[in-house]
Amino acid sequence: MRYLGVVLVALLLLSGCSTKKTKPTPKQKTSTKVVTKKQTPSYKPKKQNWITAALYSEYKKWYKTPYKYGGLSKNGIDCSAFVQLSFKNAFNISIPRMAKDQAKKGYKVSKKEVKEGDLVFFKTGYNTRHSGIIIEKDKFMHVSTKRGVSISSLNNPYWKSKYWQSRRILP
Repeated sequence: MRYLGVVLVALLLLSGCSTKKTKPTPKQKTSTKVVTKKQTPSYKPKKQNWITAALYSEYKKWYKTPYKYGGLSKNGIDCSAFVQLSFKNAFNISIPRMAKDQAKKGYKVSKKEVKEGDLVFFKTGYNTRHSGIIIEKDKFMHVSTKRGVSISSLNNPYWKSKYWQSRRILP
């Protein structure tokens, strides 16, 4: 029995010697940097041409200005006044004050063919029209009753269901 104990101890010692030694792995550095989402979207266009640059400049001036029916200032503005003033300031082009009259200017373009600077119109009620300006591929700047001056997508289900027409005034 004593002999068996000595053999077991020897086997344990020998088996410990037969294992392959490996280099210890360096400790992984842990990052203390916390990644957080940006709180405000950048709204920087991917490709910036002169039209897009002029529109983003106007957008930045008016960003988050609240909606006010009939408004014409930073205290409050409505959609058609925003479109009118943006066109005047960005392109020195005068267009009518009301969305229903703006919708008669230029010429119609299909929703698939819109480009920067095109006007976009929506039927938001029986006799209510809403206007905006295409600023990028499917994005338009306008005045939301809830968010004020903002950028929305034509693919948003609400705007998709209310879409009426697009008009091109710029060359």
